[in-house]
Amino acid sequence: MSTVYQIPWERSMHLGVACFLLLALCLICAKESDRKAVVFSTRADADVKVDTDPASPLWRNAHPVFAEVDNQGRLEPEYRTEVRSRWTKNNIYFLFICPYKHLYLNPRPDSLHETYELWKWNVAEVFIGSNFQNIKRYKEFEISPQGEWVDLDINVDNPRHEEGWVWNSGFEHAARIDESKHVWYTAMRIPFVALDVPKVAAGQQFRVNFYRTEGPPGGGKEVMWRPTMSKTFHAPESFGLLKLVAK
Repeated sequence: MSTVYQIPWERSMHLGVACFLLLALCLICAKESDRKAVVFSTRADADVKVDTDPASPLWRNAHPVFAEVDNQGRLEPEYRTEVRSRWTKNNIYFLFICPYKHLYLNPRPDSLHETYELWKWNVAEVFIGSNFQNIKRYKEFEISPQGEWVDLDINVDNPRHEEGWVWNSGFEHAARIDESKHVWYTAMRIPFVALDVPKVAAGQQFRVNFYRTEGPPGGGKEVMWRPTMSKTFHAPESFGLLKLVAK
């Protein structure tokens, strides 16, 4: 004969309360995660020259986010990179503030011409797309601490998506290294038309992720805003959202 065990009413009540609290905590964590997955780009009055000074009027009113995890979501506090964004009717701006230990730089930098395979050196990168139907189509923008640059029209379905570097966005950029503070800065101004959006307004959203690299291949660091859970940066399913907001 089998024995039926009954949980006392008090224990059942406590178990139910514990399950409820656990569910509530999970919902709170999920909402917090969703909140952190949005970066807000604040409207600016007018277009200005690309500026790498965080204290300038362009950047003072920006809402920062931080690229501070590796591809598995583990914190990299020593390389916590601040990213700010502003927008006007014609352009979107980004500023990276990158603390560094050891930079791995191209010994023959060329800041006047596009540098193919710039990703082999230390860079800051914006991946941004306006296509929500095909998330594998987006744009990539890279700047090195020395002011080298490359922009790419990415189609992840293309086995050689790096071939998109022949595309030209017309974006503007600047970079500088502050050796005394061990911080390097880069700023970008990207035309909305290059993102396949000729007209924008507050409330419009884009899919985005931010990355930077530190040190040599095989022995360096890869730091990002949203973890890719992959060995490649080209994981569009991991992107967060960028939302244009008014002042």
